[in-house]
Amino acid sequence: MQLNLKQIPRVSTISKDDFIKNYLKPQRPVVIEKLTQDWPAYKKWNLEYIKQVAGDKTVPLYDDRPVKHDEGFNQAHAEMKMSEYVDLLKKKPTNFRIFLYNIMSEVPVLQTDFKFPKLGMRLIKGLPMMFFGGTDSKVFMHFDIDFTNILHFHFHGKKRCVIFPPDQSPYLYRVPHSLIAREDIDFSNPDFEKWPALKQAQGFVCELNHGEMLYMPEGYWHYMHYLTPGFSISLRSYPRKIKNLSKALYNLLFMRHYDNFMRKRKGQEWIDYKNEKAIIRTHENLNIKE
Repeated sequence: MQLNLKQIPRVSTISKDDFIKNYLKPQRPVVIEKLTQDWPAYKKWNLEYIKQVAGDKTVPLYDDRPVKHDEGFNQAHAEMKMSEYVDLLKKKPTNFRIFLYNIMSEVPVLQTDFKFPKLGMRLIKGLPMMFFGGTDSKVFMHFDIDFTNILHFHFHGKKRCVIFPPDQSPYLYRVPHSLIAREDIDFSNPDFEKWPALKQAQGFVCELNHGEMLYMPEGYWHYMHYLTPGFSISLRSYPRKIKNLSKALYNLLFMRHYDNFMRKRKGQEWIDYKNEKAIIRTHENLNIKE
């Protein structure tokens, strides 16, 4: 048995008016295949080019280890030179990923390689973030703290993206006081006996190839599986819905700080409590008996 996933609609190109009408306003995902073909990045961006222009940069690395109480919010697990990291990606599968790498400040030369698409979104110009992963590396199911609308562009290889609308949260074993689902769920091959609520979740899936862009509406859950080594860049705009803006402010101003406070106060007990609560709440809401 597999997750209940529909293929995300794909278009070759799209006008601003059609994007606003059919996807942005109704908050529906879409893949746009040729949006980047007039970018310098379309021809230039590959792992060797990144090594050439950013090889001497020391980059923070993240792996798939579970959240620990003594680690800060988005705290890196290791670091190495970008040149060494690219060599590692090309040599063998690795769990090490680069996460939320701000190219505007870290590698300014890359700024001239991409454009901010005119799709009716007020994109945040100072926050284009890059993400890197090796063959078979996976990003756990989560949603973004700021509830932004996301334009996610992929380069060099292929990435599988599984996404769920916010209304599917009751089925995803969300961990309280956080932005993640249970980290021990493999959304590529879920165990429905252990996680029965997932059988009711209805989401979307796509495979992104070089230069293709996935639009993810605000608050969407997403799980990324790198099928080959590659990297992506995300451009984002603030939430359009007032209720989502208020949720973003709550997450940024209260939830994140409360969670960090409880980690320091209770230690691993707090992490274990949240993980257990994710199961209890999900099954209680769905009347699933243990």
